[in-house]
Amino acid sequence: MGVGVILAGRARMNVGGIVLCGGRSSRMGRPKAWLPFGDEVLLQRVVRILVEAVDPVVVVAAPGQDVPPLPPGVAVVRDAIEGKGPLGGLAAGLAALEGKVDAAYLSACDVPFLTPAFVRRVVAGLEEPNPPAPFPRREGGARGPLSSSDSPFPPREGGWGVRFFAAVPQLNDRLHPLAAAYRMAVLPEVRRRLAADRLRATALFDSIPTRNLDAHELPDADSLRNLNTPADYTNALRDLAAPRG
Repeated sequence: MGVGVILAGRARMNVGGIVLCGGRSSRMGRPKAWLPFGDEVLLQRVVRILVEAVDPVVVVAAPGQDVPPLPPGVAVVRDAIEGKGPLGGLAAGLAALEGKVDAAYLSACDVPFLTPAFVRRVVAGLEEPNPPAPFPRREGGARGPLSSSDSPFPPREGGWGVRFFAAVPQLNDRLHPLAAAYRMAVLPEVRRRLAADRLRATALFDSIPTRNLDAHELPDADSLRNLNTPADYTNALRDLAAPRG
């Protein structure tokens, strides 16, 4: 079962993790999952860190993709349909965790400075109020109550309340869906969007109650630092080797 997390005095919630590694790594020029980082490769590092905060963890890879050795208990699942992007990976990961956890933290495989504290903080956002935005944004940016045709999640008595279906970092008006927590209840909505070929990951937050986490609410800002290019990788290796203090 997932690691039990007690949020703001509420009931214990089982939380798992999903790591996506099926991207094409076109800007990097080679598979990110296999990039050496210290005494391990990048995918191994991210999985190891994530396991410290949540359990179980599943890795979502592309069909036929080679994956480095992973710890016992970490399952590898494949995208049902290749080319559906992060939303397809989220669907595959949530499906693999059905019946095991209440929520999952979603991560890319190219975030070597991720910390367990950051993961726990984002997960905690699922049970916290979001006073400036009591309702999720509707597609197009407007805020307001969603009709039953807009969202499968009816409002609780008195509005959406403090119980959210996603918690996502938002820095400089940019949402980070690959560093977010999702309740298992979002899976039908994710599948609905995939079936309609609506693949923009951030648009999912338009149709579900979402807690946005600002920079001042988050520890370890480097947890969001991802590696897209050879220069990003070189700089990360330099920073890994730099003395701390």
